[in-house]
Amino acid sequence: MYLSHRRPRFGLAILALLAVSAVQAQGAPAASASVPTPPPHVPAASSSVGASAGSSASADQVDLKDIRNFSRVYELVRQAYVEKVDNKTLMKAAITGMLAGLDPHSEYLDKDGLQQLSEDTTGQYSGLGIEVLQADGGLKIVSPIDDTPAARAGIKPGDSIVKINGRLVDPQNVNGMFQQLRGKPGSKITLTIAHEGSSKLIDLHLVRENISVSSVKVRELEPGYAYIRISQFQDDTTADLEKKLGQLIAKDGVQQGAVLDLRNNPGGLLTAAVGVSDDFLDSGIIVTTRGRLADANMSFSAHPGDQLHGAPMLVLTNHGTASAAEIVAGALKDNHRALTMGQRSFGKGVVQTVLPLDADHAVKITTARYYTPNGTSIQAEGIKPDIALADLTVNQADSPPVLINSEADLPHHLANENVKAAGNIDNDGSAADAKLATSDYTLSQALNVLKGMALRRPAASAR
Repeated sequence: MYLSHRRPRFGLAILALLAVSAVQAQGAPAASASVPTPPPHVPAASSSVGASAGSSASADQVDLKDIRNFSRVYELVRQAYVEKVDNKTLMKAAITGMLAGLDPHSEYLDKDGLQQLSEDTTGQYSGLGIEVLQADGGLKIVSPIDDTPAARAGIKPGDSIVKINGRLVDPQNVNGMFQQLRGKPGSKITLTIAHEGSSKLIDLHLVRENISVSSVKVRELEPGYAYIRISQFQDDTTADLEKKLGQLIAKDGVQQGAVLDLRNNPGGLLTAAVGVSDDFLDSGIIVTTRGRLADANMSFSAHPGDQLHGAPMLVLTNHGTASAAEIVAGALKDNHRALTMGQRSFGKGVVQTVLPLDADHAVKITTARYYTPNGTSIQAEGIKPDIALADLTVNQADSPPVLINSEADLPHHLANENVKAAGNIDNDGSAADAKLATSDYTLSQALNVLKGMALRRPAASAR
């Protein structure tokens, strides 16, 4: 099971919760090994699907007129279309169109799609490192992945891809154009993009790379305050977080607080989202899912073992925070474990299930909605931050030199009795604050809030 907010109707999967099931059509061969298999506790959905279909068949018969119209359109396209189209292509287009008409996340997966889906769960693929969403017949950037060609080129969430290698992206070629984003390592590609809110087109010359995304980065912002960045939720994210956070605590001691940065995190595996939430909770519901099928109704709860021992937490979100990232933000927010700060999250609160058809094909369909611990659906709404903060950048103000800015600058001032302990009086932390604020204003504000939370924490509870 996994959540990912990646591309819909393409192999890179804009899933939020993708429950990978071992369900197979009756008589169909086993699923490809590239498709992740579900954990043992996840039940198969085949019996539920059959029961549901049987019970509703009499109530919702397919109209014979609709079947005739479909057959007529099929034959007209096959016989009269300006170019010859083979039956296999037409059938694939019909299936694709049927699923695409349901919602932005249901899709038909062929062998390439399944392979890309598998790559997304491991973070290993060759391309540019961008999460792309089809919107209005074009390609829109959900978020660039940290330390990839896309991120280094300055691509931002909300940017639109207007052209690829000089060819305009339009509704007729959007699927094929997306496929061009991936390719052999070292191969070149030119993207013409428009930043959100701007009509100016920018050409970016990029080189595809082997993208091996380490989804977790942990460091200290300053002594006692940890920074945890999760860029997406992969199969090794929970273990990687526990390892890196454990190493930081072993080296620098128990932290007074931590910032969990989920900005521009498109999602990933449900198991990883549950695991990360559990790492910061001692108890409580993490997430529940509800759908028409019995197997779609699930609930995940936390276990004792908060990695930060109750130290204050602040979660950063923005419009690129989606799917599995929203599960984590919602779990920590509703359990009163952390404050959220930034902008409203993306709002993908539906569950997809991958159902294999044969070894090389599967369908991914929306089967449920998911709910935060308070029972809230965030679908198309997102999670509103506890502390709203605009996405701003700041610059250090220019100021003329000041001859006297403290008592120490006055002539004949009395010396401090404790000269050795005083040290450099100008080293008050403001320079470091200015450096952080000018590089990441949101993070600097988060650190200031976190310090206030830590000061209010009862001394007895701090370790």
